[in-house]
Amino acid sequence: MPDRPSIRKDFHVPILDARRHRCHLRCIVARPPAFLGSSFAFIAGYAAIAPNGEAELLPYACLGVACAGLLYPVLAALFRAFGAKRVMRFFPPVVTGPIVISIGLILASSAIANCQTNWFVAAIAVAVIIICNIWGRGMVKIVPILLGVVVSYAVAAVLGKVDFSGVAAAPWVGLPVVWDNTVFALFGPQFDSSLATTAIITIMPLAFATMIEHIGDISAIGSTCERNYIADPGLHRTLLGDGLATILASLFGAPANTTYGENTGVLALTRVFDPRVIRIAACCAIVLSFCPKFAAVIAAMPACVIGGVSLVLYGMISAVGVRNLIENQVDFQNNRNVLVAALVLVLSLGIAYSIAGAIVLELGGVTISLSGLAVGSLVGIVLNAILPGNDFEFDTSELEETAE
Repeated sequence: MPDRPSIRKDFHVPILDARRHRCHLRCIVARPPAFLGSSFAFIAGYAAIAPNGEAELLPYACLGVACAGLLYPVLAALFRAFGAKRVMRFFPPVVTGPIVISIGLILASSAIANCQTNWFVAAIAVAVIIICNIWGRGMVKIVPILLGVVVSYAVAAVLGKVDFSGVAAAPWVGLPVVWDNTVFALFGPQFDSSLATTAIITIMPLAFATMIEHIGDISAIGSTCERNYIADPGLHRTLLGDGLATILASLFGAPANTTYGENTGVLALTRVFDPRVIRIAACCAIVLSFCPKFAAVIAAMPACVIGGVSLVLYGMISAVGVRNLIENQVDFQNNRNVLVAALVLVLSLGIAYSIAGAIVLELGGVTISLSGLAVGSLVGIVLNAILPGNDFEFDTSELEETAE
């Protein structure tokens, strides 16, 4: 009597013939349930190129983000060729931690500037986030930022601080892409090669922070799902997907992408690991992107709401960098580590808050402006590579225990 088909409870995939369906099953099971969202780490790069939000300069920033996305396939190829442990020796926590700390601290001034438009509404956003984080339960605890936005937005609307005229004028259905905001609109007689070079050199190093974030999130998702996603499908594949998404989005004027740590909390709460759920959520997001009225509602959000949320969010970015140093037990009694971290911090912050705000170089008749983050990141990576005593080992032992 033939065996009855078995059912995988977590993915609901019928296994009728293991040999015939092996490729199909592997394709489904091996895809991690990760969701990509807009990366806040790149805000500093946008601010460096378009400090006052100049619309005509934003496509140049997007060009820099697209080039930053090209680093993902490069790192993915290195992971594929040499393995994670050997490659990660160039990106130890003593380098990536201070870089992430610097990103949050550089953005802090913009959060204060937004809060100053209405401190009362900003304080409500902060209070809601704190309450949900500390005393929230279930989904409330997982989405405190979203709840902070919604509640403070509603309060601002009641106080008459929101201009809904743009929402009323926006159509319900329309294209999500504005040609003048895309990278393709740059290439014409008005193309500024110096500005393009500056944007590329300034923004590309930010990818190191998000790539490290990607590795951490994939590791956390693997631990939650009890699957070794570092090995299967492999960091080279997940990094490649993240990078291609960032390149495609930025070319059409959208922000860079990154994996979201909140996704891990949702997985732990719901215990739903089926990647098809992520695909459904992605389709819903795509559908909403074709609704200009929904986009107008977001655009109408007052600066005080953004400022209140940013106070917490930018602080959390820096806190993640601190946590990275602590969890990896970086030894600051070692002068080598002190020097690397010190130079990353002082160059990133010092240059960012200097009068010029950047280091300007003339190379072959082309003016290049290097932001503090760009200089700090490059100096940290190079210094870590050449100084003796780099004993960092990327630990995959815990993940290997969950491998199938």
